[in-house]
Formats: sequence, C-alpha cells, structure tokens
Amino acid sequence: MSTPPLPLIAVLNGPNMNMLGLRQPHVYGRATLDDVEALCAETAEELGLAIDFRQTNGEGELVSWVQECRGRAAGIVINPAGYTTTSIALMDALLASELPVIEVHVTNIHRREEFRQHSYVSKAAVGVICGLGVTGYALALTAMAELLEERP
Repeated sequence: MSTPPLPLIAVLNGPNMNMLGLRQPHVYGRATLDDVEALCAETAEELGLAIDFRQTNGEGELVSWVQECRGRAAGIVINPAGYTTTSIALMDALLASELPVIEVHVTNIHRREEFRQHSYVSKAAVGVICGLGVTGYALALTAMAELLEERP
C-alpha cells in the first residue's frame, strides 16, 4: 500500500532575498538564502511536510507562482520582501489562492522606516512572523503544520 504524499508548502521569497547574508548583514544577519532553504528542508522533514522553496526578483513571476499553488499546495509561507509594501497584485493572488498564508520577515518591519511598516500581504495572511531572523521560517512552517492539522 502506498503512503499518501506529504502536504506541500510553497516557501516563496521576493526580491533581493538572494542577497541575504551579503546585503546589510548588520540588518539582515549573515545567514544566506541557501541556509534558509536548508533550515526549511530540515524543519519540513521533521514536521512531515514537503516544501517547494523558490526566490525571484520579479513581481510577475512571484504572482504566477502563487497562482500555481492553488490546487497544488496545502499552504504558502512567503517573504514578499520589497513587494510587501507595494504589491496589490501579490495580495490579490494570495487571496485568490484560498490557501493558508503565513508572512515572514527576517527583520521587525514595525521597528524600521515608516514606509516598511504597511503590508498588503498581511491582508491575505493568517499570521505574520517578523523580527526573529531566519528562525522565523522554521516557526512559520511549524505554525503551518498546526494549521493544517486543525483543518477538516
């Protein structure tokens, strides 16, 4: 008898996240995006989840990836990065996915410049984790696993 597939969680990252560890390490830390992917893979395995980890600098590509999640993924963990404060298109795609969404930010956006403190993505998210560094990704996956267990 075959075992059912693991629930798939899309872990999506927006612009400049490929520069993590290099760009302003005093703000974003020294962990790289490869480190984040390894952390997510390890956490997902412990939780019985599968992940699809991606990063793009293009808004349209990120929106397309969110649209692909509908009917394919069980949930979305997203660090929208610079599109947090600007992308109504991303918010609309997340809402249309009808999936649980957890928004993640490496820094505490509420302690930063005023323009970084508003998030369109939060309108589509069941939860937001910010300011805990890359550990926020592991926390988001843990929270997602719990959300999925609660669903009928």
